[in-house]
Parts: sequence; C-alpha cells; structure tokens
Amino acid sequence: MIAKIASTLGIHENQVRKTVELLDEGATIPFISRYRKEATGSLDEVQVAQIRDLRDQFVELEKRREAILKSLKELDKLSPELEKAVRGAQTLAKLEDIYLPYKPKRKTRAMAAREKGLQALADKLFEQRMLDPEVLAAEFLDDPEEALAGARDILAEEMMETAEAREEARHLFSRKTTVKSAVAKGKQEAGIKYKDYFDWSESLAQAPSHRILALFRGENEGILNLNLAGPDQEVLDKLDRRFIKGNNACARQVTLAIQDGYKRLLMPAMENEMRAEAKKRADEEAIRVFAENIRQLLLAAPLGQKRVLALDPGFRTGCKLVCLDEQGTLLDNTAIYPHTGPGQAQEAAHTISAWVKKHKVQAIAIGNGTAGRETEAFVRNLKLEGITIIMVNESGASIYSASEAAREEFPDKDITVRGAVSIGRRLMDPLAELVKIDPKSIGVGQYQHDVDQKKLQASLDDTVISCVNSVGVELNTASKQILSYVSGLGPQLAQNIIDYRTKNGPFIKRSDLKKVARLGEKAYEQAAAFLRIRHAKNPLDASAVHPERYDIVEKMAKDLNCKVSDLLANESLRKQIQLQKYVTAEVGMPTLTDILAELAKPGRDPREQFEAFEFTEGVNEIKDLRIGMKLPGIVTNITNFGAFVDIGVHQDGLVHVSQLADKFVKDPNEVVKVAQKVMVTVTEVDEARKRIALSMKK
Repeated sequence: MIAKIASTLGIHENQVRKTVELLDEGATIPFISRYRKEATGSLDEVQVAQIRDLRDQFVELEKRREAILKSLKELDKLSPELEKAVRGAQTLAKLEDIYLPYKPKRKTRAMAAREKGLQALADKLFEQRMLDPEVLAAEFLDDPEEALAGARDILAEEMMETAEAREEARHLFSRKTTVKSAVAKGKQEAGIKYKDYFDWSESLAQAPSHRILALFRGENEGILNLNLAGPDQEVLDKLDRRFIKGNNACARQVTLAIQDGYKRLLMPAMENEMRAEAKKRADEEAIRVFAENIRQLLLAAPLGQKRVLALDPGFRTGCKLVCLDEQGTLLDNTAIYPHTGPGQAQEAAHTISAWVKKHKVQAIAIGNGTAGRETEAFVRNLKLEGITIIMVNESGASIYSASEAAREEFPDKDITVRGAVSIGRRLMDPLAELVKIDPKSIGVGQYQHDVDQKKLQASLDDTVISCVNSVGVELNTASKQILSYVSGLGPQLAQNIIDYRTKNGPFIKRSDLKKVARLGEKAYEQAAAFLRIRHAKNPLDASAVHPERYDIVEKMAKDLNCKVSDLLANESLRKQIQLQKYVTAEVGMPTLTDILAELAKPGRDPREQFEAFEFTEGVNEIKDLRIGMKLPGIVTNITNFGAFVDIGVHQDGLVHVSQLADKFVKDPNEVVKVAQKVMVTVTEVDEARKRIALSMKK
C-alpha cells in the first residue's frame, strides 16, 4: 500500500509511511501539514488528504478481496490458481471480473441449459472441430435446435464473463463510447432549459463534468432520452479473435454465441459501467469545483470588529433592522417600511439616522434578496457620513434563521430578525457565520444535489476544517459551530468548551483547555495551536506557535537576553536569531522557519483586506440592462465553463471561460475567485430565459 500510494503521488515512501502512522494515531490533516513537517517532509494539506483517501481506497479494496476469497472458499471453488489471481488483482474492476463466473446470481439462461445437461455439448462446440453440430446436439435432446440454443447460452455466459475479454471491452468502451441525447416526446416546452441537449452527441470520455451532470439531470426529470453507444464492431472483432479458432460449423455456433452474449450480457454491463464511471468522474470534478468555491467564499475578506447595522430587505412586509456590536452581539432590532409610502419612508430614514448616532455605527449591511437594491438606494440617499454601505449575499440566511443554532441563540426573536443578524455577521466575519450553515445551502454550487452526497459531505467537511484552522479561532468568543471544526475537537468538545467558558469566564491561558471536560492530551495536542487567546498573559497564546514549542521561543528570548514579548515587538531582535542553533532530532528548519514567521505577525489572518463595493446606481433589474454596458460585479460562483457574476439585478450573469480574459484560459480559477470584485461588459440579455452573458475582455 505504501509503495503504491508513493508511486501514485510521486513522493517518497517514507513520507507516506509517516503520514499514515500519524493519521492512524488520530492526527488531523491541518495538524499534520502545519506541525509535523519534519515527519512528512513538508507535505501540504492536499497531499496529506490524498494519502488518506488512497489509504481508504486500498482498505476497501482489501476488504472486498477478503470477502471474495471467503465466498470462493464457501463455494468450494478456490483453486491455488484462482487465489493467486484474486490476490494479484490491483483494481476493484479486475477483482470483480475474476469473481464474476463464480458469483452467486439469480437463475440465468446458461444455468437452465446446464440443468438440461448441455455443458458437455457447449464444451464440444467450443473445441470447434470439424463436426456436425446438429448430430452432436441430437445426443443430448430430442430437439437438436433447442440443445444448440442452450449450449450457445452456456458459451455466451462463459465467454462474456472471461476476465481478459471484459478488460479488453472495458478499454475500448472507456475510450470510444458516445453519449447521445434527444428531447422526450412532448417535452420541448417543459424542458426549455435543456434546449442545448435536445439533439446532442459527443464522446463520453471528452464530455466535461457539468455537461454529464446536466444530461443525467435532464434524463432523471424525464426531459431527455439518453443513449450510450459503444464501439460494438470493434469489441465483436476482439471477441472473435479471442474465441474463434476455426472456420467450420461448430465455429459458427460459437460466433452466434458471441453475438448473442455481447448484445445481451456484455454490452449492457459495459454501458452500465461507463454510466457509473462517467457519473463518478463528473461527481469528483463537480465536488472539487464546489469545494474550491466554498473555500474562496469562507475565506472572503472580513470587515472585522465594527459596529454594524444590518437590514433584511422587503417591500410590503418591511425591512428588519438590527444593530450588532463589535463582537456581533445583538443590541437592538425593529422593523422599518421605506417602500410603503412617503410617511413610512420618512420614519424609516429617521430610525436609521438615529440608530447610527445612538449605537456609533460604522457600517451598514444590506441583504441582496428581494428589495435589496431599492433598500440600498434608499440608505445611500440618506447621505450618512463616514458609514460604509455594503450589499451582502444572503444565500442560506433563511436556512440559518430557522436552524436549531439560531433558535438557541435567539429563542424570543422571529426568523426575520435572526436572518438580519446573520447578514450583519456575514459582513463582519464570513467564515464565523457561514460555518453555521450547511455548505450546500450557501449558493455557490450548480449540481450539489446531483452528486454523491457522502463524498460531497466529506469534501466539504475537509474544506471547512481547512479554512477554519488556517484562519484560527478566537477561543473566548467563538461559537459552538466554528469550534466544532477546530482540529481535534468536534461538536461535543466544542459544547464542553462553551460550558466551561460560561461557568468559569474567559480562558486566561491555552493550558486551561486541559480543564475542559473530556478534553484529553490528544485533543489538546491537535487543537491548542489553532485556538487563540487575544491579550493573553503569554503572548504566544495569541499566536499559531504550538504550545509544545514554547520552550524553543523562550530559549531564543533567553539567548538574546530579552522577553518573549520583546521578540514579537522588535524586528531587529528577530533578525539576530540563528535558527540552526535550535535544530533538534524532532524540530528542523521547516518548523523553526514557521515559528520565526509567526513571531513577526502573531495570529495573522491569511484573508485579504476588506474593500468596499457598490453596484451601478439605477441598474436594479434585468430589464435595465443594455448590451455594451460596463458594470461592476461580484463573482458568486465558478464552474469549469466560466464564472457567474452578480451585477445587482437579482439574476447572476455568466462570463463564459472564453470571455474571462484576452488570453486563453483553461481553468477559470486562474483568473477569478469567489467574492472577487470585477468589471464586466454586458454582451447578451435573454429576459425570457433569465440569461445574461457578460465579458471581462478588455
């Protein structure tokens, strides 16, 4: 296993071995990649995750191998040759091919023929000697044609279940299968969104993941009829070369058996495999794209600890207005009605202006849903000096507002107030707020409900864990949701930390974590360095330096005759540190280099600086768009075929990959990121289909 993983990833076997050992000991991916660089040879999170996944695949393969060997033993079919073949199979497909002839199955035509005693006839026909098949058949049944048909059924099954023949067929199908789609009868109007696929054909191997998922979705909805066409004649030619040994009447019976077996057994099996493989490949790519979008959204620039007014907009039902302090605590809430007449609008303006003054508000967050642009225009017209006004993507805010977490925090507030709080907190710290929502509800995926849900969840969990731990978590203010994603914790320990904090007050030092119920040495080792205590007595408690390495920093300070706090504050002192002096058997230059970088910017936030943004005034709906308009926008979603951009009209426009830049772009992520501010040109507007085409070309 170690050798195969190392070969697959192009790394040393020792790196794989050490990583697997750490994983088996319960170490997390963020901890291994950040704090065990000497052991792994500085593998990053992606490589560590790949090792884990390949190890899991290998374990599953071994489980299946053992189950097959056990089954073959019970069936009394396990010869030394067969056992050698089973143990030598390197893939699941190869393993299943070897097992197929012996696998218990429902009664087949071949089984029925064997019960009639026709196995010997099938064997004689397969020898393909210069004999008369009908004469041979008459020895077995009164009806020679019935006997020959039964013998051909036996031959068809045996030949189509030959592992080598299946491998050849699979190789051809995987390269040369064509997928064809056509609109189902009478579904032209209902399936207008699938119009591009009403008469479509392309190589299955070359089809991009988003197209495969669109075709399968169209088929599931009854709009499209799909057909997979394999290289039938090429496969039949291969089968003939493998099994036909002569040119006589018996050989012709074998040929008939090949044709029947291919059409009835092998071709459907291969088509099913190709479907499953295409779906798996499409799922993996869609999950990768979705996870990358989620990563970029979670790591979007935070406004930071500012006093915020947040508005959940609406027309007739009014706008929910809340005020949050620097920590995101709800200070006040009410409803205003800026869009239901002059009197109500005047009152709404007075309320906002008064709250800004009363609560010393520094920024206003406005949800981008219904009435969002109109509410933004209303607030901007108030000319509030020194106040940053930002439209906030509210996808999933309604999911949060109805969640158990929101009910627990605001039991006496209705869901609209909770939604407004979520909008405000998203502006302050997108990561801390978005981790409370199922990533599938955040609105940055296209096919998240079509892909393998178990694999999607695992990938999203990895992504959220990676983001949370790369930023770090403030121990004394963090919610249960964000704490549960910290390396080594989980929901129960996160709750225990909250309970300890509630009972004993804020944590004074990291080592106090050991007093939390059920938080043992292993959990402390994994979690401590990702948890920060701002203004702690020991300044290292606010940094990403691991407590197990505090002694190194203390020795550095002692050697320079200063305090640890002096090292953090004084660059000239840090420049005097000779890292080589502190290398030990366990701690090498990678860790020491990280420590020095952390001393320069303790607890640094890897996210970009926040930049204010506003949409073009007067462009609020799709009908306001004109071809040639140049507009500012925010990237909301990235796919393999381009990027979706919010330009403030309640319908995202698409910048096709060919329109992202003046040069060729293979991967849209090379050019844009989710939440990035961009300038786009409107190139096409289709109001009926709610489609907007945009370009970022100069």
